[in-house]
Amino acid sequence: MTKKIKVLCVDDSALIRSVMTELINSQPDMTVVGTAADPLVARELIKQTHPDVLTLDVEMPRMDGLEFLEKLMRLRPMPVVMVSSLTERGSEIALRALELGAIDFVTKPKLGVRDGLIQYTELIAGKIRAASQARLLPARTAAQRAAAGAVQEPPLRSPLLSTEKLIIIGASTGGTEAIREVLQPLPPDAPAVLIAQHMPPGFTRSFAQRLDGLCRIHVKEAEHGERVLPGYAYIAPGGWHMALARSGANYVAQLHQEPPVNRHRPSIDVLFDSVARHAGKNAIGMILTGMGRDGAEGLLRMKQAGAHTLSQDEASCIVYGMPREAVLIGAVDEVAPLSEMTRRVLAHLRTFGERANRV
Repeated sequence: MTKKIKVLCVDDSALIRSVMTELINSQPDMTVVGTAADPLVARELIKQTHPDVLTLDVEMPRMDGLEFLEKLMRLRPMPVVMVSSLTERGSEIALRALELGAIDFVTKPKLGVRDGLIQYTELIAGKIRAASQARLLPARTAAQRAAAGAVQEPPLRSPLLSTEKLIIIGASTGGTEAIREVLQPLPPDAPAVLIAQHMPPGFTRSFAQRLDGLCRIHVKEAEHGERVLPGYAYIAPGGWHMALARSGANYVAQLHQEPPVNRHRPSIDVLFDSVARHAGKNAIGMILTGMGRDGAEGLLRMKQAGAHTLSQDEASCIVYGMPREAVLIGAVDEVAPLSEMTRRVLAHLRTFGERANRV
């Protein structure tokens, strides 16, 4: 018999603890080994039950969820899925938790908590499964993160490269920090970047604002019909598909709410397919850490249309799912560690520019 994933649920709400226990225990491959109303109780239960995954509320009495997470990642690293309120503060805390090492997060429904969470059963179970398979990367201090962010690539100094080329990124579990690592070194005159990150509604705006404060390029949540410009990164809003389109000589972003693709909206395949159609060889496609196979087929279509394609390597992925699927079907030109991705992209752009200048 397959060993079940052992889950410890930490939440100050008795109702949430009860519902989480019910829905997790309804899954054949996981079981709740304990619940705790606050981090101090959780600390003792971790020692007793040795859980595979922890679900952790972000706002709790006696010790803040973030404070507990930071200590946990330093003293006893383990996969953590945050359970967050869908508020601006909740989204900011959830993003900070991902920075501290949490694998993923889910949102609590605002109304009808019990029914809402039961409807979320597959979503929550999927995130717990992904967390149980995740690679725990060494926790980095604030100083180490700042030092990594200080690495800056020199300007391209080629208007043709900046306006004609596009950088397209798809990511899922572990993607928020991976995307930050890719965007931070980009020079201000980098080509436009379009990003599909699996994220629920209400979180992508905070994510974009956070990145905008860290990067030399501008980062924003995409708007329907807006022109895609160099020096900007556009993040697909949670709950919306984003596609690339042409309007005369310009690229524009299109948003729509067609059904989910590969169970996701935004879907990476939707973005990659549109880029294959409208940008072809002018695009560079990048698939980062994540569970499942969304984006693999789309990246193959981008490659077939002439785009240069990269995937994150296994060792630097939180979850080596989507990149592995892309490699298996021959969709990838280069496999690189996360720390090398931006340099590889810019090197390809500069080589392309040199060839164009010689013609």
